[in-house]
Amino acid sequence: MTMKFEPSDLDGVAGMLVGLDGPSISRDYLFNLFCRQAKFAEVATLNDKYMALSYTVRDRMLHRWIHTAHAYFERESRTVAYLSAEYLIGPQLASNLLSLGIYEETEKALGQLGVKLDDLIEHEEEPGLGNGGLGRLAACYMDSLATLQIPAIGYGIRYEFGIFDQQIREGQQVEATDSWLRYGYPWEVRRPEIELVVKLGGHTEGHVDESGRYVATWIPGRIVKGIPYDTPVLGFGVENANFLRLWQAVAVEALDLAAFNAGDYFRAVQQKVASENITKILYPNDQPEVGKILRLEQQYFFVSCSLQDMIRIHLQRDQSLDRFHEKYAVQLNDTHPALSVAELMRLFVDEHGMEWEKAWGITTRTFGYTNHTLLPEALETWSLPLFRRVLPRHLEIILEINRRFLETVRARFPDDEGRISRMSLIDEHVPKSVRMANLACVGSHAINGVAALHTDLLKQTVLADFAELYPARFSNKTNGVTQRRFLLLANPRFSALLKEVIGSGWIRDLTQLNGLEPYATDPAFIERFQALRRLNKLELARRIKESCGVEADVDGIFDVQVKRIHEYKRQHLNVLHTIALYQRIKEGRAAGMVPRTVIFGGKAAPGYHMARLMIRLIHDVADVIN
Repeated sequence: MTMKFEPSDLDGVAGMLVGLDGPSISRDYLFNLFCRQAKFAEVATLNDKYMALSYTVRDRMLHRWIHTAHAYFERESRTVAYLSAEYLIGPQLASNLLSLGIYEETEKALGQLGVKLDDLIEHEEEPGLGNGGLGRLAACYMDSLATLQIPAIGYGIRYEFGIFDQQIREGQQVEATDSWLRYGYPWEVRRPEIELVVKLGGHTEGHVDESGRYVATWIPGRIVKGIPYDTPVLGFGVENANFLRLWQAVAVEALDLAAFNAGDYFRAVQQKVASENITKILYPNDQPEVGKILRLEQQYFFVSCSLQDMIRIHLQRDQSLDRFHEKYAVQLNDTHPALSVAELMRLFVDEHGMEWEKAWGITTRTFGYTNHTLLPEALETWSLPLFRRVLPRHLEIILEINRRFLETVRARFPDDEGRISRMSLIDEHVPKSVRMANLACVGSHAINGVAALHTDLLKQTVLADFAELYPARFSNKTNGVTQRRFLLLANPRFSALLKEVIGSGWIRDLTQLNGLEPYATDPAFIERFQALRRLNKLELARRIKESCGVEADVDGIFDVQVKRIHEYKRQHLNVLHTIALYQRIKEGRAAGMVPRTVIFGGKAAPGYHMARLMIRLIHDVADVIN
């Protein structure tokens, strides 16, 4: 007898197992403490308690996730595939409690067991899988897509070590390893049954088949495997859940047994070490050549795994790839995943025997590209010899894309060799290099900046030639934030006031904050708002005192700049302004000045000398002023 499983068949049982009431949460917390952590309450560490609660919460998330995945499968839903080398998803426990609507119930249930929820939230390690805005934007998109009930998968890299932990010694930044996985990560689900092969290096061999078609064969220098780890992403106020799929690199053979038995223990694990290095750390220092090679391998590894995974899923329901672009809308978050254009062409043409023109039509209808920078020097390029060494077949494909593309440009703008030089996917100046932003523009049907001004300037400056050739491809998508994390979760006092005066609609629709406008001149509201601000400032002042030993005046201005330390982010101008204010005080010109506490936060890339000097300058100025 054949039985068909429906997730609804387990609804009754699952309801008993993953109840949202206090007693169910208490019961499952104790179960996970005993059966997952193998501890009883009296000897359980803070981490044991955190893990037990996290698994309790995750069980409830999985219930939603499986239902959502089954619904998408049944409907053959078109899916957004968001490709990003960075994801700063933040701590998950409190956010997931809010999305499930069980924050208060959980706090009460734990309290009855003598456990403080705030302690567990404070204990949580954050996955540092990004540098700043680009990674946070990716996380915000995943949150919004789930809340809007749009099917989506976020693809990226499961870095074993994230962005470094920062220590300050004698005013200088010292980097320490970010071992965010040392105690395990309860929110992810490993998928060992999905193993995808990724080729690297080597050379290509070509021949003409019996039909007269040129066929290229890539003979790789080495092969690594990719295994995915999935983290569910809940929508707020809905039953929907999407997920983040992060790839880990592993060796095809973890141990060379012959070498081990011969006593050559280093060679026995050499392949394992070389393979796992690909996903070892977020953005290895690319000053040396080996660092550049590793970064290019990282980018290709996650791009190849992700596209192979999409094709694998697509072929579960459709024997042809002709409608691939109708199944997936793939968004490139900056140029780190721009290799996707060449890789999808390789998969279509080399692996699935598709004709070039047909493959290119599907490819360009699949991709969209988000640009993040106006600085020409920040647009990613790879030297031609290095690119050929790591990805020989992809260089051939890019050269063919470029040949065909430049024919189009010449037909449209004859005798304009300056334009040809600027738009070429290859920078012909010595040393020659591959221009990734140009590849992304040519291979995408939609291109956007991240603010109206930014998009306008893109069309006027670094991408002006592409905007003239493809004006319909350009549009703007303004960066946003998720108010769930940065208001509801981060500022519970003010959130409670908002709910009281304008309701809770703003939690899903930020435009409803316009409802505050009538209160801008309401003395009673202003008084309550100022009182809440002062409470928050008192809390921050206490933290500053504990960590820095500095007394902050809560009745003065808190002048805060927290972001990655970088010349274009202009922390130096803020420091100069601070020095100017200090000079006014020293010269007796302080009349009318409001007390001010200047607060800097941020990390400098390990190899960025000027940014590291900026941190030193900030601390030296602070020493003098304080």
